[in-house]
Amino acid sequence: MGKFAWEATTKTGTVMKGEMEAPNVEAVQAQLRRQGLAPGNIKERGKGLDIELSIPGFEPKVTTKDLVVFTRQFATMIDAGLPLVQCLDILGRQQENKTFKKILVKIKEDVESGSTFADALKKHPKAFDDLYVNLVAAGEIGGILDTILNRLAAYIEKALKLKKKVKSAMTYPATIIGIAVVVIAVILVFVIPSFEKMFADFGGTLPMPTQIVIDLSNFIQSYILVMIGAAWAIMFILKRIYKTPAGRLQMDAIFLKLPVMGVLIRKVAVAKFTRTLGTMISSGVPILDGLEIVAKTAGNKVVENAIYKVRQSISEGKTIAEPLEKSGVFPPMVCQMIAVGEQSGSIDTMLNKVADFYDDEVDDAVGNLTAMMEPMLMLFLGTTVGGLVVAMYLPIFKLAGTVGG
Repeated sequence: MGKFAWEATTKTGTVMKGEMEAPNVEAVQAQLRRQGLAPGNIKERGKGLDIELSIPGFEPKVTTKDLVVFTRQFATMIDAGLPLVQCLDILGRQQENKTFKKILVKIKEDVESGSTFADALKKHPKAFDDLYVNLVAAGEIGGILDTILNRLAAYIEKALKLKKKVKSAMTYPATIIGIAVVVIAVILVFVIPSFEKMFADFGGTLPMPTQIVIDLSNFIQSYILVMIGAAWAIMFILKRIYKTPAGRLQMDAIFLKLPVMGVLIRKVAVAKFTRTLGTMISSGVPILDGLEIVAKTAGNKVVENAIYKVRQSISEGKTIAEPLEKSGVFPPMVCQMIAVGEQSGSIDTMLNKVADFYDDEVDDAVGNLTAMMEPMLMLFLGTTVGGLVVAMYLPIFKLAGTVGG
C-alpha cells in the first residue's frame, strides 16, 4: 500500500485535494469516482516523508482560516449531494493542519457511530464554538445544512476581517511606542554615561536640562531591575483583577469611556452583536438561545450584561429594542432600527443591515484613529529623543561659546 496525493473536481467544478492510501493509481481513481469526484492529477508520495512529530503543548492550533476553508468546502460537497461521512473523510484526508486533521477524524468516527454532526462538533470546543455548533444543529433540523454552512463561512470571514481592522489600529501605535521606549532606554543607559564622563573632565556647572538627563540616567541605571519588576507586578495585578467578575466589569466600563478607543470598542461591539444575532435568527436558531450565545461571545462585560437584560426582557414577553436603549451601550439609531425590524417581522434583515453599516463605521474609526495617532507619535518621538540630544549638546555649545569669546 502506498500513499497518493490526489486532485479531483466536484460536480460544481470545485477543485479538491487530499491524500489516500491505495495499492496503485487506478485504485485511487476508482475510489474518487465512487465518491462522485472526477480524478485529476495523482502522484505517489515518497516513503519516509510523512513522519509526524507531535510534541505535547506544541501542536498547531486550528486557525480561523482553517475553519473558513473547511466550512466552504464542506458546504460545496454537501450541496453536491455527497454523504456527510464521505465529506468528513475527504476533508480530513486533505487537511494539512495536523491538529484539525485529528479532530475531523474523531468527528467522522462519532458520526459513523450514530451521533449527530452538531453533537460531534460540540466535543471539540477549541475548534468549534457554541455559535458554530448551534447553527449546524439548526441546519440539520431544518435540512438546510449547506445553506447554514455557507452563512457560517461568510460570518466567520467578516468577523475575521473586523478583528484584523482592530488589530491593525492597535499594532501601529504599540510598535512605535515600543521602539521609542527601547531607543530612549539605550540612550539613557549606554550613551548618557559616556557624555557624563566627558563633562566631568571639562569641569564647571552643567546646564539644568543636561543635569536632569544625567540624574535620570543614573536613577534608571540604579533601579532598572526594580522598575522592570514593578512593571511586571502591575501587569500581573491588573490581569488578576480582570479575571474577577467585578474587576472585569469595572475595566470594561473604563475601556468604553476612553476618548478615542472607547468609540472604536463600542462600534466593534455593535457590529459583532448585530452580525452574530442576525446570522443566528436567519438560520432558525431560537432568539433566546441566540442571545445566550451572543452574550457569551460579546468580549466586553458591560455589553454582555446589556444582552442578558435583553434576553430577560424577551423571556418576559417584552421587546428587544427597549432594554437595549436603556443599557446606554447601543446607540439610539441601532435601537430604532431594531424596533422597526421587530414591528415589520424582519429583524434578522435589519440586524444584518446594521452590521454592514457598523462594519463601515469601524473602517472609518480605524482610519481616524491612525490619522490622529501618527502626528501625536511623531511629536512624542521628536520631543523625547530630540530633547535628550539637545540636553547633551548644551554643555558643548556653552564650551564652544566660551572658547570663541
